[in-house]
Amino acid sequence: MKVEQISIFIENKSGRLAEITRILGEAGINIRALSLADTSDFGILRLIVNNGAKATSVLKENGFTVNNTEVVAVEVPDRPGGLSAILQTLDREAINVEYMYAFVERCAGNAVIIFRFDETDKAIDVLKKQNFNMLEGNRLYNM
Repeated sequence: MKVEQISIFIENKSGRLAEITRILGEAGINIRALSLADTSDFGILRLIVNNGAKATSVLKENGFTVNNTEVVAVEVPDRPGGLSAILQTLDREAINVEYMYAFVERCAGNAVIIFRFDETDKAIDVLKKQNFNMLEGNRLYNM
């Protein structure tokens, strides 16, 4: 149920994001989902890609600092309150969402949200017990 995410630390200056996407594109890496958070000096680009090991390798070869993290992709009903139901379930179990972002494609009429939890295994167990659908990495990487 865990999905591999890569995080790239980048200087907050013109052209750095374009450089990363060029490097990945030339290596045949397809970006499936992304999130960019920044400060005045640097940013953290979080990516779900079709080949995390290759992406990590080519980015490191080009001087980028890259970390790998496990996240969870959850199908969220695309209706008012759909996300709230998941968050309330997690809150009842005192599981903290460290960050989240939406996946760009839709899956069987549902949105897909990427979550990073403080207790990933516990979150997966809770979501399974409540019958929330989580996507396997291979399914997500190949969408």
